[in-house]
Amino acid sequence: MDIQWATLAGVCGVSLGITLLTVVLFSLGIATWPRGDSGGDGGGGARGAHRTATAAAVLCFGACLAVAVYGLTLIIGG
Repeated sequence: MDIQWATLAGVCGVSLGITLLTVVLFSLGIATWPRGDSGGDGGGGARGAHRTATAAAVLCFGACLAVAVYGLTLIIGG
């Protein structure tokens, strides 16, 4: 039995990179979500910023969901 160390290191590197990317995206979504609340006394300009913050948070969460679903399709096989 021969272990292909370069392939193993590549798989570990990609796994670590995707994990870090997912954690960063989720953290950005969590950090951005409260800024999208419309609980403040904002004028018309603040409303656009709230929508942008909410859209950014939803985009981050959607990217995390896409990574998770793709991983599940690789594990389950389809």
